[in-house]
Amino acid sequence: MTRYAPTATLTAALTLAAAPMAVAEEKPVLTVYTYDSFVSDWGPGPKIEAAFEETCGCDLRFVTAGDGAALLARLLLEGDHTEADVVLGLDTNLTARAAQSGLFAESGLGGVTYDLPVAWDDPIFVPYDWGYFAFVYDKTKVAEVPADFEALAASDLKVVIEDPRSSTPGLGLLLWVKEAYGDKAAAIWEGLSDNIVTVTPGWSEAYDMFLRGEADMVLSYTTSPAYHLIAEGDDSKAAAAFREGHYLQVEVAGKVAASDQVALADQFLAFIGTEAFQSVIPETNWMYPAVTPEGGLPAGFDTLVTPDKALLFPAEKAEAVRDAAISEWRAALSR
Repeated sequence: MTRYAPTATLTAALTLAAAPMAVAEEKPVLTVYTYDSFVSDWGPGPKIEAAFEETCGCDLRFVTAGDGAALLARLLLEGDHTEADVVLGLDTNLTARAAQSGLFAESGLGGVTYDLPVAWDDPIFVPYDWGYFAFVYDKTKVAEVPADFEALAASDLKVVIEDPRSSTPGLGLLLWVKEAYGDKAAAIWEGLSDNIVTVTPGWSEAYDMFLRGEADMVLSYTTSPAYHLIAEGDDSKAAAAFREGHYLQVEVAGKVAASDQVALADQFLAFIGTEAFQSVIPETNWMYPAVTPEGGLPAGFDTLVTPDKALLFPAEKAEAVRDAAISEWRAALSR
């Protein structure tokens, strides 16, 4: 290409044309690490991004960094050099480890009343939704639905689960079994080993396999059938109610201590509890919102399984039993 020096007139025109871009680039950027499904076209990310940018005068950028456990692993690897200002997608099974890392700062929030099944007093992490883990199945294909883990292990049903080392549902399943069965957890995993078709890195891969008919059941949430009912008009999916109870997941966001956008990060954490954020959650993330929207939950949520017993390790206990639970799981599946 021939190089040339632009005329004064052309230079002026180029300067004027570039002006709007320069203004746009001057907007501060808030970088939020999260998981893939959150920012998908059907997930809550696009609506939340648009709503927050209307109020912040900023550019909110979601960066996908894997499922919950993978999110934390990436942050631990990057340390103080991370580009993240906020991490959204951890849960209470990971918050003790996250807090111990020293990479998160206190939220500074107070006075928020959350609609959670447990009291919330964490000074660092801000809850944005919650739900119960469950095995989802197709009512037209599964005639005898297991009522507990022992019945599932004794059945011929094929299930797909997520890896606890990279996925919050996968880790939640291990802690579910551990909380329900204690020292008998290893025996439960031995019984389940021949039911497990495969272990996927994250929830999306597992659920896609289930929908393709590659498994009879999938580890997901009691709220998953609401998607099929409300979005697709399909009432064929259901969650199996287990007599041991169901393990609770509370998903959270946290401010990164090394952020150079502290004010924006604080603004985003406060935004999580607002109607603009919480009203998006039920029909995009298909979970219960941390603060019930003014109009209540969508019709269809009233048809979901409500566990008789909620199981949950305190954050510190979840961290303490994590490695042992993973070892039991790996040993059983490797035989």
